[in-house]
Amino acid sequence: MIVKIYNQEGVAVGETELNPEIFGIEPNEAVVHQYIVNFLARQRQGNADTKTRREVRGGGVKPYRQKGTGRARMGSWRTPLRRGGGTVFGPHPRDYGSRFPKQMKRLALKSVFSEKARTEKIKVLDKIVLGEIKTKSMITVLSKLALDGRRCIILDDGRNDHLSLSCRNIPGVTVRHASTASGYELLNADYLVFTKAGLERVGEVFA
Repeated sequence: MIVKIYNQEGVAVGETELNPEIFGIEPNEAVVHQYIVNFLARQRQGNADTKTRREVRGGGVKPYRQKGTGRARMGSWRTPLRRGGGTVFGPHPRDYGSRFPKQMKRLALKSVFSEKARTEKIKVLDKIVLGEIKTKSMITVLSKLALDGRRCIILDDGRNDHLSLSCRNIPGVTVRHASTASGYELLNADYLVFTKAGLERVGEVFA
């Protein structure tokens, strides 16, 4: 698939071919679904905790004698049967994520890339150079690319503080390193905006 390369003024300055091994495969929806479920599970803090009867303070003295009271025998005030006692089968700190094979992750990301390419939701810029950290400058760039008001993820290679800081106050726009962006963010974006360097980096990592 051939896509145009734009400059910051929104003018086409060339063309490039998207690697069919990354942007031209048949998307595997089942693997993408598993990836998203696992990703969201790993975002959970998993720090909810309750005390069992051994952890609740007190309860070391037998409440009343074993026999002769007519009541059920009781060995501790901290039994789960009584108010203030321990909790049975309550939550404890845990990791909600599970192991996800590397090859399945690569397939999920390639599937997302391919679906975005199929629906023509990919734009490529030769580079993004901002002279200063200014949100208005980045809004101007996006508007010239007809991306204003859209959810976009900008995929660049290396560190670009001017770019990331200029985009942080624009709703729906995020900047990520091309080789480490999550499939959840890619799938949630309306458009993927690659710099030429970012596109080359994706080709090196996933090809």
